[in-house]
Amino acid sequence: MPKIKNKRAQLFTLIAIALIGFMFISFELFSFVGQRQTVKSRISTMEGFLDSVEKNLERQMFISGFRIIFLAEDKTTRTGEYISDVDGFFNEAFFNGTVNSQENEILNGATYDAFVTSINDKAKKINVEISLKNPRVFVSQDDPWHVKFTLVSDFVMEDKSGLAKWEKQQNISAFIPIERFEDPMYVINTNARVSRKINQTAFEGNYVVGNDISNLLSHLEKGYYAANPNAPSFLNRLNGNFSADENGIESFVNTVQLLQQGLSVYEKTNIDYIYFSSSSPVS
Repeated sequence: MPKIKNKRAQLFTLIAIALIGFMFISFELFSFVGQRQTVKSRISTMEGFLDSVEKNLERQMFISGFRIIFLAEDKTTRTGEYISDVDGFFNEAFFNGTVNSQENEILNGATYDAFVTSINDKAKKINVEISLKNPRVFVSQDDPWHVKFTLVSDFVMEDKSGLAKWEKQQNISAFIPIERFEDPMYVINTNARVSRKINQTAFEGNYVVGNDISNLLSHLEKGYYAANPNAPSFLNRLNGNFSADENGIESFVNTVQLLQQGLSVYEKTNIDYIYFSSSSPVS
């Protein structure tokens, strides 16, 4: 009898050990699965937040670029001078919130520091911290009708509990339409007496239909602009550079308007970038 009891006791002990081991393994497994689900959920939340951050940055870059162009045009009107360093003008306005070292209230909320503060105010709500290291901005044109304003930075987004982290070089671009902005070439060369807003022609490639020239006349009378790679781009015009650019635009000068404003007129072609230049080809 004692031997049978001992064997039963041993069996119960083994079963108990097995059950305890199974429970331990199950607990570890459930704990691991739970942790994975937590990390997966956290990553999903952060990915969604990252997407919203990038979209918001695009909107903010658009607002900033638009305001900086407005300030550049305001400067040309007030001073009668072109923007000699367009890149420098954009960089100063974006990073410092100043024009010629003077703060400008138009740039409130539209600078680099304002962007970073705004992003992290939102990031705090989900226990995330974001930094945009080594920021650089570039202004360019990819087509005749938009200014491209780009922010490049080393983007870092980190969960404060250490569960996840993103690191990447981030390029955020906004495309600001130039239509309805003043053409700096007219502002400078008419002493701001003649205003010419940039409006893209509706008649590109369709100026003359048979013997009907009404589209061409409308194009000229309304001061429309057409794309021409032999003409200067909008940024070139802002800079006072009359050279050809693949994103160039051109209009025709209305000499009657010049006369009405007491300005001298020249016997030369009425294509704006040639008319206002020092070159003198005939019409």
